[in-house]
Amino acid sequence: MRVMVLGGTRFIGAAVVEELVAYGHELLVVHRGEHEPADLPPEVDHLHAERQDLPHLRGPVDEFDPEAVVDNCAYSAADAETALAAVGDDVRLLVVSSMDVYRAFGAVLAGTETDPLPVDETSPVRPERFPYRGRPHPSPDADTYEKLDVEAAYLAREATVCRLPMVYGERDHQRREEPILRRVRAGRERIPAGAGGWLWTRGYVRDVAAGIRLALESDACLAEVLNLGEARTWSMGLWARHLLEAAGSKAELVRVPDVLLPDDLEALGTIAQHLLVDSSKARDLLGWTETDPHEALRRSVAWHLANPPQDAAADFGADDRALAAAG
Repeated sequence: MRVMVLGGTRFIGAAVVEELVAYGHELLVVHRGEHEPADLPPEVDHLHAERQDLPHLRGPVDEFDPEAVVDNCAYSAADAETALAAVGDDVRLLVVSSMDVYRAFGAVLAGTETDPLPVDETSPVRPERFPYRGRPHPSPDADTYEKLDVEAAYLAREATVCRLPMVYGERDHQRREEPILRRVRAGRERIPAGAGGWLWTRGYVRDVAAGIRLALESDACLAEVLNLGEARTWSMGLWARHLLEAAGSKAELVRVPDVLLPDDLEALGTIAQHLLVDSSKARDLLGWTETDPHEALRRSVAWHLANPPQDAAADFGADDRALAAAG
């Protein structure tokens, strides 16, 4: 198909672009031009544009004549509406959403527990809107971020909605592994940890990209919501231990009280509501499978160790205080 990809230059979007090209699709990647990764396939065409200008750029869009659209970066109702206004009614649509739409995610933010496990596509969604207002979030528009509004706009056009978990892997700009790996790079031999029992479904970025491609290619997914996540989930404590193993580190996770955990290690503490999410619907509809988790983590850790963040935190004072209190 001729596929227009909105936001295909970073992390998940870049993996989706590579996946679609590998399977023979012709791509037009629409982005602002702020990130021009050299490793994207050279046969991909680019259109530099702000999202809000898309409805006024029908010329280059019509010239490409997309048969499908993958929207990787719709964060609000306005984002969805401007993208949908740029294409005709006969275009196949897929939008990337998040498992943060579920009520269980709202419970995590609120420090409560509301839902049985596993969460699936029929589970309740958050009754409250705009979950990141007043909270840190990688989106520059955190105050207006609401994937529930994005989903509603796209589902009205019979789109496929792919809800993603905590995605990790190469090129992750959110640096999900950094709390452990920054300590590995610093040669820390003891790392403070809590009970580490929290369950949060993850997804390796290349597996997620494969699921998005399969969903785009499947007529069975029209107007459907699909969770894309791993079949089995390590607890946060076991995840941390496997990160250390993949990094070749002998560091020890030392149990400390939750109140002493450094801020970036809070996920190793006690969290009442688990986010264990079932993705069997996607597996049944698409025949979707995943990479061996140890191999996926090995690839991811190798990339992150080879590409450390330029602004990596070097202060381990909170660690030292927690470890001293633990004895």
